[in-house]
Amino acid sequence: MSIVRLIYVRVPADQAKQAQENWKTKCAPLMIQQKGCLTEELLRCTDAPGEFISYSEWDSEESIRKYLETEDHQEIKRHNRNIRGAEVSIKHYELAR
Repeated sequence: MSIVRLIYVRVPADQAKQAQENWKTKCAPLMIQQKGCLTEELLRCTDAPGEFISYSEWDSEESIRKYLETEDHQEIKRHNRNIRGAEVSIKHYELAR
């Protein structure tokens, strides 16, 4: 069963374009090449500028744990340091049966 990893991000409205560009050009390409990452998408809130959800599906929690130990994960964090005032919350979900 796959695991959905949601990263809720809120940035000041004047930083939204930069946050989206960071994801598109730097973060997503690194994420999607990770072993176990099945898909990676960015959702932009239509009601609140500056609110995003990074949506990724993984084959297992173990793959996520291994990814979090990689240099690529550290690189993604570095790419987002230029966004001031960002609020981030990360949650994992699985299909309820």
